[in-house]
Amino acid sequence: MTTNIKRGKRTDERLLTSDIFEIEREKRERKDYGTWRESARELPVYGQCDVLVVGGGPSGTAAAVAAARAGADVVLLERYNHLGGLSTGGLVIWIDRMTDWEGRCVIRGFAEEVIDRLPRDAVAGPGREEWGSRDAARAAHWSHRTADYHGIVTWSPTVDPERLKIASQDMVLEGKARLVYHCWAAMPLMEDGAVRGAIFESKAGRQALRARVVVDATGDGDLFARAGAAFESDIEREDIHHCMNTAWLFGGVDMQRWLEFKAGQPVQFAQFMSFGRERLRSFERPFVSWRNDIALFMGPRQSGFSALDPDDQTEVEIRSRRLMVEHLDHYRAHAPGFENAHLLLGAPQLGVRHSRRLTGVAKIERAQWPTGAVLDDEVGVTPSVSPKFPNISIPYGCLVPAQLDGLVACGRHISCDPNSHGFMREIPQCWITGQAAGAAAALAVNRGVEPRAVDVRELQALLIGQGAFLRPLEHAATAAQAVAGAR
Repeated sequence: MTTNIKRGKRTDERLLTSDIFEIEREKRERKDYGTWRESARELPVYGQCDVLVVGGGPSGTAAAVAAARAGADVVLLERYNHLGGLSTGGLVIWIDRMTDWEGRCVIRGFAEEVIDRLPRDAVAGPGREEWGSRDAARAAHWSHRTADYHGIVTWSPTVDPERLKIASQDMVLEGKARLVYHCWAAMPLMEDGAVRGAIFESKAGRQALRARVVVDATGDGDLFARAGAAFESDIEREDIHHCMNTAWLFGGVDMQRWLEFKAGQPVQFAQFMSFGRERLRSFERPFVSWRNDIALFMGPRQSGFSALDPDDQTEVEIRSRRLMVEHLDHYRAHAPGFENAHLLLGAPQLGVRHSRRLTGVAKIERAQWPTGAVLDDEVGVTPSVSPKFPNISIPYGCLVPAQLDGLVACGRHISCDPNSHGFMREIPQCWITGQAAGAAAALAVNRGVEPRAVDVRELQALLIGQGAFLRPLEHAATAAQAVAGAR
């Protein structure tokens, strides 16, 4: 097995460029052992609810909170022992930009509330007064602290994952949603061609859970794919969005010393990175965390593996954890500030960026970026990847399957093209689409309609009432009056 290093091209098409490690290996073919016929059986029904949210990652947590606050009886099914998904268990604790290029916070609602709930010592990032600053000194300072892009200071906080788990759980429970950990949804529960719940596995065995509307927040579109909905899986090869890795944390470091070395001795830093690539091949640089004594490693990002293949997932885990130990030895020996570093945590969750994308009623596409058009069914706004592009409108149609009823999708598997997926998969964007999906699911239940038939003006009013950022609407007054009826 060999590793080739590929560096993404720095263009306006992508915000973050990084080494992509292409793994050349012989793919083991699975022997055909035939099939096994599973006997039909009666399954116990665990319960029933208005809205079932499958997956407690960023989007699923936001969906459960939004649906519960809109008055729905909600169950949130999560396979791990915590909420937050990749933003916590995956150690993607560097939250991408929540401000646009003018410094305006456009990713709000659930996203803003959950960050505001964190203790002050659990969040690191520029103060509100600095958002949007183009001051060269400020930008240079924050460029080494994951909060500057294109010379503009952004609100891109780094957070304590344990505190984020707790805040996410508190918000779900305060909304009276029922939280069920340690359960893996295996199949959608289908009635007359529509999704009406899920079949899941746990230590209690195989059970069914009925629901009027299901929110697929699995991240990989497991439910809508198994229900027969169309999806896409093509990738943008120059972007890291198709790579996988297991992130990790080192403790006992002095990141201030490391940053002084990185910024103050560029020649020596380049030599250090070159030496690391020569020795380890798959070599990653550290990022700041919420504390000076903890370093975050978001890679190495490995290409050529499938997030839907357990053998590939296992190989990435094994490779990543070996690299974690090799990085520790190398950094302790050669990196200023890492002399006393130690292994602190390898992410409990595999860092998957892409597998499936829904074929929806609408789609976020690259051609939309330059227009700045405010879509009629806008349910959120995302910053663009470059100051040359305006903010991008997120349509409700990208959450709704083109044909399948009884289900809405949110998170990294929404309907978009590969270019747009590069930023729509990020944590803040997952919070946006999750909140929109949960609110829509609740409205569908309250009005007795399928998700595709939800009144978009009513949905927009509900989202605004929950603190989301949407552009001025022609029917704002009428929509505002609908909030009370929705509740």
